Amino acid sequence: MYAYDELDRTLINERVSEFRDQVKRRLSGELTEDEFKILRLQNGVYLQLHAYMFRVAIPYGTLSSKQLRRLAHVARRYDRGYGHFTTRQNIQFNWIKLAELPDALADLAEVGIHAMQTSGNNMRNVTSDQWAGVAPGEIEDPRIWSEIIRQHTTLHPEFSFLPRKFKIAITAAEHDRAAIKIHDIGLRLHKNADGETGFEVLVGGGLGRTPFIAKTIKPFVSGRDILGYIEAILRVYNQYGRRDNIYKARIKILVHELGIEKFAKEVDEEWKAMGDVGLTLDHTAIEEVRSRFSYPAYEKLPHMPDELKQAAHDKLFERWRKNSVSAHKVQGYSIVTLSLKPVGGPPGDATAEQMDAVADLADKYSFGEIRVGHEQNLALPHVAKRDLPALFKALDRLGLATPNVNLVTDIIACPGLDYCSLANARSIPIAQELTRRFANHDTADLIGRLHINISGCINACGHHHVGHIGILGVEKNGEEFYQITIGGRADENAQLGTLIGPAVPYAEVADVIEDIVEAYLALRDRPEELFVDTVKRLGVEPIRERVYATR
Repeated sequence: MYAYDELDRTLINERVSEFRDQVKRRLSGELTEDEFKILRLQNGVYLQLHAYMFRVAIPYGTLSSKQLRRLAHVARRYDRGYGHFTTRQNIQFNWIKLAELPDALADLAEVGIHAMQTSGNNMRNVTSDQWAGVAPGEIEDPRIWSEIIRQHTTLHPEFSFLPRKFKIAITAAEHDRAAIKIHDIGLRLHKNADGETGFEVLVGGGLGRTPFIAKTIKPFVSGRDILGYIEAILRVYNQYGRRDNIYKARIKILVHELGIEKFAKEVDEEWKAMGDVGLTLDHTAIEEVRSRFSYPAYEKLPHMPDELKQAAHDKLFERWRKNSVSAHKVQGYSIVTLSLKPVGGPPGDATAEQMDAVADLADKYSFGEIRVGHEQNLALPHVAKRDLPALFKALDRLGLATPNVNLVTDIIACPGLDYCSLANARSIPIAQELTRRFANHDTADLIGRLHINISGCINACGHHHVGHIGILGVEKNGEEFYQITIGGRADENAQLGTLIGPAVPYAEVADVIEDIVEAYLALRDRPEELFVDTVKRLGVEPIRERVYATR
């Protein structure tokens, strides 16, 4: 966990005071809604379909139990008793009254939580691997670098009014759980030939109306130079990015139109022209941030404790263990993913009671720490293997032990037309129906790893472009239709899905997904071949023919 210092606390508290005054002026009529809009957006407040939506940052996906309890308090005191975890390691509250927002923000500030720059045309929440610091084989803890970037970019005067929103993600593991290739800047920690740790820098990723996979702009930038290089990228974007057309304002469009070689040349020239402007990080500065991260005092534990051996006869426990428990870098410990995707439930939602209970379990079993992943699930990153049977029983009672992590019912979905004023179609009911269709765990295990992503509009908050199966809601003559893509993925081999056929009406979506899955099971060459690998091997056409043959 990173421990905020006095500067951090002062900044957050001053922001609360500033926003309280802005809300007061809006409620009195001194500010119009148009004048208030840019102010509220920079504090994570959207005007949605039914009410204001409040988006709270969870930097690089790390929460303390104290912080999670405070999020539960906000859900209970100011909202309707629940929160929605998003694909960018944030939590959203959908029903908060504007007059009460400053109080909610003040309550969060007491435990080091804020909503700065969670919306608006500025640098958003810096995200990372939810297993950072505990994943076997990672180069080093990427949260240290996430924090350095967070500190530098928060309220940065040059980058608070960019042409469009801007997102950075960082990973340090071989398997990319941070989806860096669909971000404006993606950073991959690795070592060069001399053994020096630095970053591969990717630029120009993003989904939405015009999706692109990020391209490598620099194979290696040292840690000491990373802030300067990021600033050079942002300066080029700030100078050349389109402000006259919202649909062409993202950096991905600039990179596409200039070409990656020309864009890289512009960045290198800007970086060189910047010279020594105080952005080179010395060892002391890096270590100062590193020192503010505390790590658990792990015990020396056996690889296979007696408690785990004794629980192996419990079929329900074993199914959950094989699905939701992952290897940890320290012997005797595990990473446990808590599914927020129960059968028939809205993906990513957690009640105040569940958040309080998870906080208690984190204190008891995970050194008081919780993680949030971009898949809209939670994780306990430091669980002793001996405690897994007891933890499973507690999670099962809470409805958080569904053994569907990375399976067909572990669906990523945006709030859609149930909440969002931008949406064309519903997302949540589609996800709920699909979880019911594939509720049988044996069937889900037979299908294997399969990611379904649903977006209610072209803005792609559900990341449908990179779902193994992607579902996009569109409007046709006042009715909800859904385009379906297959073969996308968001990991280190990221690629965009391919449209499988004509859009289908709301009532037929679940049937079409079932047909796609049945086609995959019939076409895969062995049980171990994943859905995305079958699509890669055969292409879209064999699946399209089976799915649309009777339509």
